[in-house]
Amino acid sequence: MNLISFGKRLSLLTLLLFSTLLLRAQTAVISGTITDANDKETLPFVNITFPGTIEGAVRSKTDGTYSISNPKGHSQIRFSFVGYKDVVLPIEPGKSQHINVTMQPVVSQLNQVDISSTRNGRYRNRDNPAVELIRKVIANKDKNRPENYNYIEYREYDKMLFALNNVSNTLVDKKFFRKYKFVLDNRDSTTIPGKSLLPVFLTEKLSQYYYRKNPEDEKTIVLGKKDVDYGAAIDNDGIESYLKNMYAKVDIYDNDIFIITHNLRSPIADDAPTWYKFFITDTITTEKNQKLVELSFTPRNTADLLFEGKIYITLDGNYAVEKDKLGVNKDINLNYVKTMTIEQSFEQNPDGHYHLSKSNIIADFGINKKKNGGFFGIRTITYGNYIVDQPHPDTTYTIKSAETELSDEVKNRSDQFWAKNRLDTLTTAESKVYKNIDSLKDMPSFKRTVDIATLILAGYKSFNTFEVGPSNTFYSFNPIEGLKLRLGGRTTPELSKRYYFETYAAYGFKDERWKYFLSGTYSINDKSIYKFPQNYIRASFQRDTKIPGLNLQFVQQDNFLLSFKRGVNDKYLYNDFYRLDYVHEYENHFSYSLGFHNLKQAPAGSLYFNNVFGNTPSITTTEASLNLRYAPNEKFYQGKIYRIPIAGKYPIISLDYIAGLKNVFGGDYGYQSIHLRLDKRVYLSQFGFADVTLEGGKIFGQVPYPLLNIFAANQTYAYSLYSYNLMNFLEFVADHYATVNIDQHFMGFFFNKIPLFKKLKWREVVSFKGAWGGVSDLNNPSLHSNLYQFPVTGTGQPITYALGSTPYLEGSIGVENIFKLIRVDLVRRFNYLDHPEVSKMGIRVRLKFDF
Repeated sequence: MNLISFGKRLSLLTLLLFSTLLLRAQTAVISGTITDANDKETLPFVNITFPGTIEGAVRSKTDGTYSISNPKGHSQIRFSFVGYKDVVLPIEPGKSQHINVTMQPVVSQLNQVDISSTRNGRYRNRDNPAVELIRKVIANKDKNRPENYNYIEYREYDKMLFALNNVSNTLVDKKFFRKYKFVLDNRDSTTIPGKSLLPVFLTEKLSQYYYRKNPEDEKTIVLGKKDVDYGAAIDNDGIESYLKNMYAKVDIYDNDIFIITHNLRSPIADDAPTWYKFFITDTITTEKNQKLVELSFTPRNTADLLFEGKIYITLDGNYAVEKDKLGVNKDINLNYVKTMTIEQSFEQNPDGHYHLSKSNIIADFGINKKKNGGFFGIRTITYGNYIVDQPHPDTTYTIKSAETELSDEVKNRSDQFWAKNRLDTLTTAESKVYKNIDSLKDMPSFKRTVDIATLILAGYKSFNTFEVGPSNTFYSFNPIEGLKLRLGGRTTPELSKRYYFETYAAYGFKDERWKYFLSGTYSINDKSIYKFPQNYIRASFQRDTKIPGLNLQFVQQDNFLLSFKRGVNDKYLYNDFYRLDYVHEYENHFSYSLGFHNLKQAPAGSLYFNNVFGNTPSITTTEASLNLRYAPNEKFYQGKIYRIPIAGKYPIISLDYIAGLKNVFGGDYGYQSIHLRLDKRVYLSQFGFADVTLEGGKIFGQVPYPLLNIFAANQTYAYSLYSYNLMNFLEFVADHYATVNIDQHFMGFFFNKIPLFKKLKWREVVSFKGAWGGVSDLNNPSLHSNLYQFPVTGTGQPITYALGSTPYLEGSIGVENIFKLIRVDLVRRFNYLDHPEVSKMGIRVRLKFDF
């Protein structure tokens, strides 16, 4: 290195050092601890501001500590908290200081401001100016919503970051982590004061949005999208879908705000005074000489799914929200969330109304809320170029631009594009994430770690183009096959996105039979068959056992845990199943599928096919099928070789039509059937939500009992959402039927009022299931000797019944969120209690990860 080059580097280093020192000198930091003056306990969530401004406001942490920057040289600092006297202290501008604060509690307090009030000892809505003000905000919501305009357009920049929190600085010294030093050293200590964030996931999206009120239509054009890339082992789209469902866009004017998979009641919901306490805590004049009222609020019950925080209301007659800061109480019945903050700011339009200009959602996650570890999730949405009531041609709104079909150009925008078009900035740590992850994904040690994690969590061992699994089906047992060993796998998109194969082979040591499965799928639209919208054709063959009426709910029948069943469980079918299916989905979430199937069923165990002509070794059916499905606005947890629907507020309707073809490929029967199903999640605000499923169907033609509708029963000890948990396998059949299934989750609404349950954060759940229907005379084996007789026990007791005029009914009451994972139900069967081997009541357990 020559002296000139060395001199230049030394000068640059000196300049950077000087700039850093200068920046620190200009930005003073006030920090300390806040305690209760009476009991000396620390106070979390205290609001810290500089009087006369709303900029830079922060809240104290759960341990009562705080840290706030003073870049503008304010000379006073204010501490305010509902139920405590405000504290205003002098500070020295431009100087960092450590100030510990004690706050004096009062029974209740209301600062006398321009809108004043006297306080009685007990909080009440009547004659409360804060409640009167919030009612005016509620009354003016419609005119302050964007949909009040005839036309809207704007740019939207959406940035989502996930970062590990407070990773030990000594971790890099450990031998295993030394090779990851370039990742572990990329810390951000500026975004959230007092936190050291290690970014691990980042996605950015720039879009142009258009809205028209009449006829109502909207369109979003994605201009650019950028994501970290972990390689083939981790699906970025799946991660992004999951996180964006958790961090949904927040509209303060909605009655309910969906966040972290739950609905929280908005502080300006139509019935907000029922759930919240409101306090006028300040009046503020902005730099534009605009007068605002600072309205603080807190839940009446701190464990309910409600916010606490502040909103700033304009006094110009619009009663609009100019700024809001929403948080959650430390006692809220929300798992794994230590703290959560939503901050939004609004800008004024030329007509005096306001639009959202920036929304920032920050959540601190952790297994234990009292420990420092965990990770932060931050979603920041910035809006720019906001234009109202400027019409465009119809094509601007009606010709859609599907986000699912992003071009390579949109997904690979240059750094210059992003530098020019971002509506926000990246921190230094954020800007390094893309390069760091690109280097990380190619490291052999990282690939091995991900491989092990995939085997443990998903049950598959990857060999790049092929995966072996799932591991929970390698071993199982049942009375017919005895010990059953199985080994299978599937191809991955690394082999081909257009071709997909899946197979397994299994052997039962008691019946000494091989079982196997093979399928091949071809994607017509040159996308993964699991990517929306699907368009593929699949052919498959399966030879295996099946329990009549068993509903697996996305679970493999060979799952080891399902091997444990109650009661008699020796009625099985041996199936040879040939299938040819075509599936086509559309962008509007309408889809159809066509099928051609051939199924040979042979009885096994104590099951038999017996009529007046004697025993029949098997039944063969050939069917042509049509399925129509409409799921408006459906979203998925999307993986590379799977996708799971995300329950939403929109209904899902499906219609199935099947035609049995006699004498086609050996088909023994000609018949037709139709089946209609409706699924809907009904959100009930503070009363949680209910998952409702309605079904109905009818079979036309004469068929034996194995081809009737066999109601889905459950003889395991696991609680099944879509099966009858105290019904025996093959207990009820019908050729016309209707069912209802309601699963109501109260999310702790009642338990939150009981001290012990409130502390445990248990949640109530109830369910009801009913089945109506019957078997017509045409399919009644007691009237037609050629039909197979319903099975009976060895002593002649019936085990299969035609559902009569009385519906089958069962219900349950339960507790979920036990240890944040377990649901336990006490299930009650209400009728048909004289059937053999049935239980009136039973305990069932279900495992579920939920926030």
